[in-house]
Amino acid sequence: MSVTSPLRTLEPLNRPSVADTVFDELNRQILSLELPPGTKMSEVEVAKALGVSRQPVRDAFYRLSKLGFLSIRPQRATLVSQISETAVLQARFIRNAIEAETVRTACRVLTEADHAALDRLIERQRQAVEAKDPLSFHTLDDQFHKEICERSGLGFAWDIIRENKAHMDRVRFLSLSFASQDAFDDHLRVMEAIRARDEERAMHHMRLHLARIKEQIVRIRADNMRYFADEADT
Repeated sequence: MSVTSPLRTLEPLNRPSVADTVFDELNRQILSLELPPGTKMSEVEVAKALGVSRQPVRDAFYRLSKLGFLSIRPQRATLVSQISETAVLQARFIRNAIEAETVRTACRVLTEADHAALDRLIERQRQAVEAKDPLSFHTLDDQFHKEICERSGLGFAWDIIRENKAHMDRVRFLSLSFASQDAFDDHLRVMEAIRARDEERAMHHMRLHLARIKEQIVRIRADNMRYFADEADT
């Protein structure tokens, strides 16, 4: 005799876990330099400050270390990592190679509905620039690049980029104090080329956009030497 279970199938649950929430908050604070490079991090202190147990903090620390934001040293203090100029330029190389091909594909496959969705993102970026809100602009900037990948059927490409861009992210955030308008204008040009289905122009403008950091990092490092790793001997 079979017994019918009183349980019913649940819809997928998309609520963030405690570990996700802790990760998102620490990621935001490190990116925005509220937690600058060299800051000592303690699982106990973070757990107490956020009102959570140590396990989600430990999970978040591990994820942040894999991205390159934290240096976890056994029996020693965990530190927010200093920015590696080498890692920044490596990330730019990876992004340049991947995203040039991504926008080529975008020119071929994106629909009018995709164009409209990206246009809405760009409008929100415009508002963030006018409001002088670099954190919002940075988030929308990331979303623009991610959406191009995902809407082109290349979500895996964004996964690769995200895993390699932590050091680059902090330099990009610092650049927004003087270069957010340039970044916004670059996005407009990329979008115009995608809409026109002009593959070579889209690739050209994406490369120019990603190349800006090579010039910006010189200024940013000069103004924020304490944030950067000394790689003279590496």
